[in-house]
Amino acid sequence: MIDADGYRANVGIILCNSAAQVMWARRVGQDAWQFPQGGISPDEDPVQAMYRELWEETGLRPEHVSVLGFTDSWLRYKLPRRLMRRSEPRCIGQKQLWYLLQLVSDEEHFDLGVSQTPEFDHWKWVDYWYPAENVVFFKRRVYQCALAQLESNLPASGASE
Repeated sequence: MIDADGYRANVGIILCNSAAQVMWARRVGQDAWQFPQGGISPDEDPVQAMYRELWEETGLRPEHVSVLGFTDSWLRYKLPRRLMRRSEPRCIGQKQLWYLLQLVSDEEHFDLGVSQTPEFDHWKWVDYWYPAENVVFFKRRVYQCALAQLESNLPASGASE
């Protein structure tokens, strides 16, 4: 779904463990790391899209996670010109609602290969703020905003003091 301004509706997922580390995933065949994210289909609400993307990109089901929080508004980023869609409708970037989830099951439930076209080929736990400085440059502000808005919802053992 692309809005009148050219932004594609999307959900982002910050998955943490009980130590407040976050899942950091490598895109298939690239040295590019990011959080799971994906588009919202016309027949979905953002929560449905979040759970679908969680399954497609990590193999995790709703029973494997607990929702700790979500951003209170859309966060937007523009794509570099070379990545913008030239066809109609024209997409200039993403507008995202972000969800903070906590893994409540064993890590054995991760399966990056459940989709016919996997998004990721490797994942690891990293410190909460690591992604804000290590994601591709055009997503950094959105990552910083999402992490800042959701930090107060982290498990008590990992929250900043």
